[in-house]
Amino acid sequence: MVKQLQGKVAAVTGAASGIGLASSEAMLAAGARVVMVDRDAAALEALAGKHGDAVIPLVIDLLDPRDCATLLPKVLEKAGQLDILHANAGIYVGGDLVDADSGAIDRMLNLNVNVVMKNVHDVLPHMIARATGDIIVTSSLAAHFPTPWEPVYASSKWAINCFVQTVRRQVFKHGIRVGSISPGPVITSLLADWPVEKLQEAKATGSLLEASEVAEVVLFMLTRPRGMTIRDVVMLPTNFDL
Repeated sequence: MVKQLQGKVAAVTGAASGIGLASSEAMLAAGARVVMVDRDAAALEALAGKHGDAVIPLVIDLLDPRDCATLLPKVLEKAGQLDILHANAGIYVGGDLVDADSGAIDRMLNLNVNVVMKNVHDVLPHMIARATGDIIVTSSLAAHFPTPWEPVYASSKWAINCFVQTVRRQVFKHGIRVGSISPGPVITSLLADWPVEKLQEAKATGSLLEASEVAEVVLFMLTRPRGMTIRDVVMLPTNFDL
């Protein structure tokens, strides 16, 4: 089997579970070394034990500005280069806006929007100097449809959709591809905050994606010829079509 990412170094945020874990494992299978970034040290240690030297665990609290700023220096210290950034870390706030906790709103917007922008900002000089690189951001179907049960979360993803499309236009001249994946509901811990009746309905009708299915799309985007950019993939369970 040809390992299409052989010799590449990827960094994946929120890598200890969900889409981040599935994406990391897909890249590992394709031959990449993966810097798995998460605040869960125990989970990263277990994953390094499972996958061996190709996994480079990196414990960072992305919501701590000083810690967040160490991402690229630590990646370069541990791996020497960075070819791929999958900015995946995120959290969810759903339900009626009037019921939302203002602290939770701040935390979610910080991680889903500000941290993504800062991570991309920090890795771009390295990629520009090397005249190559891939950046993929985990967005959401909510970036393309005004989902009424999650106005705060959807707003964060609309912001990220704009960010991805504008940055892509700035940096393609440097050989850097920027795109996003926009999945519908995926079976991850984020669904724990869904309204109970909505989650029950989705499970009953087969309206959920597996994280591994999203990871397959990430790998597809990364392995296209350099002259092709997959700028955004909207993927959703057939039974969830809106």
